[in-house]
Amino acid sequence: MRHWQIPAIAPILRANQRCELDDLRGRVTKDGIRIYEDADFAGMRVAGQIAAQILDDVGPMVVAGVTTAALDDFIRNEVARVGVVSATIGYRGYQHASCISVNHVVCHGIPGSKVPGRSSDMIQEGDILNIDVTVIVDGWFGDSSRMYTAGNAKPFAQRLIKVTHECLMRGIAAVKPGNTFGDIGFAIQSFAEENRCSVVRDFCGHGLGRVFHAPPNVLHYGRAGTGPVLEEGMFFTIEPMINLGRPETKVLADEWTAITRDKSLSAQFEHSIGVTATGCEIFTTSPKGLFFS
Repeated sequence: MRHWQIPAIAPILRANQRCELDDLRGRVTKDGIRIYEDADFAGMRVAGQIAAQILDDVGPMVVAGVTTAALDDFIRNEVARVGVVSATIGYRGYQHASCISVNHVVCHGIPGSKVPGRSSDMIQEGDILNIDVTVIVDGWFGDSSRMYTAGNAKPFAQRLIKVTHECLMRGIAAVKPGNTFGDIGFAIQSFAEENRCSVVRDFCGHGLGRVFHAPPNVLHYGRAGTGPVLEEGMFFTIEPMINLGRPETKVLADEWTAITRDKSLSAQFEHSIGVTATGCEIFTTSPKGLFFS
């Protein structure tokens, strides 16, 4: 979502934005974070797997010449076919079943809108793009995104995608009871900067469960040992946005599309996870093993 000076209308949180509260389940920590019960993991697994399956199935369509509108139409139809609900259609005025962010679009690319710097929404050879899908299944939210390439991306673009995926996985590896949210951000930031990339500060991950966005804001940068302490039963997303250039972003006039200010490439991967007694469970793993390849 946006900084407060911009209307709060987007599916990824701005780093300083308030969240919704889920008043239905479990207890709440002093930091306002919902602690879910063991039985709640089952609902998140189902929702996460449906979102992941849709992302698996749209992959073969990502080729030069396809439009972002066609990709979103496929996703919308899959949501209907499976019999679940899109979390983004109608969310604060948004009318699409996905966000599709191409090349230097950081997040919230609108399907059917012109790719920034082009005259249409057509994907071209060598493009990299993130597709972000969230579904609601029996009241539970499954939220995930991943990167795709249209044909053969340039080596530096492929490297960015690889670094971004590793950032996500290092963040996830830091999740266990007793660690802090600062440990997650530190793991991500350290690896990105070691590889001469930057971490977007303006957007962050978020709690979820029976609501789309809930506390905490999950920053993808930070200092180890700081922030709220992780507890078993917390549900949230980790979704680092990593740039080849500087970290600053700019939101376009449509009040959704965020781009890198310096027009450098950006990449993102996202998983929804739940903290377990010994680490975490990833709810949005790819059924076909296609999350990253």
